[in-house]
Amino acid sequence: MGAAELVGRKSEEDGVEILVLRNPPVNALNTALLSELDARVADLARDPKVRAVVLTGDGAYFSAGADLKEMATMDLAEAPEVVRRGVALFGRLSGLRPPVVAAINGLAVGGGLELALACDLRVAGESAKLGAPEVIYGLMPAYGGTQRLPRLVGAAKARELIFTGAMIPATEALKIGLVNKCVPSGQDLRAARDLAHTIAQRAPRAVQAAKRAIADGLERPLADGLALETAAFQQDVLSSDDLGEGIRAFVERRPPKFTGA
Repeated sequence: MGAAELVGRKSEEDGVEILVLRNPPVNALNTALLSELDARVADLARDPKVRAVVLTGDGAYFSAGADLKEMATMDLAEAPEVVRRGVALFGRLSGLRPPVVAAINGLAVGGGLELALACDLRVAGESAKLGAPEVIYGLMPAYGGTQRLPRLVGAAKARELIFTGAMIPATEALKIGLVNKCVPSGQDLRAARDLAHTIAQRAPRAVQAAKRAIADGLERPLADGLALETAAFQQDVLSSDDLGEGIRAFVERRPPKFTGA
């Protein structure tokens, strides 16, 4: 990962990829960083070997959100297009074929929280704080926060967080389901990597089919969601070589060697 990169990429074994936001001091999501992140997400989408992704921030912050200094110099007429591109990028991140795990260090606020919400799973260090403070600055969440947050923590809690702009510690975020794990400070990236490697060692097509079924069925009637699940099972699991490998490994009492075929 080059020193000049705003978003570094590192490949690990098992098909795990690490993306690191690098825009000191707070990893603000300016237009240059978002453009580079978009390119990284596009690269991951084209790479069939990727089985899991970890997204984190370099230094003491995950991301403090939008670059308010950049916004202060921006023509308001440009804002709708900037928001449109951000919403599309976060949608592409959320829709990546492999699962994405956010490793939250320091602050994940505003657009930084919305970025974490676009990931499938979130691991936070105990000293991390999360929030949606946009209303304090005359703004509102515009990268999907008003939609993803209530789907995760419920409408009432999402309203409270968004209307007040309050920050909450990682321990509270765990209680309300905003993060999946809360670990000792400084261990967030390690824990997220461990989780990503665990996922990557499972049958890729089965994991990816389950991800699609959950995402596509979440807001549909139960009967429609069940139909999606059945279709995913028939199309992606029953036709996979990994299904036979998984059964053979169980019978032979050995770890399976999944290829994603």
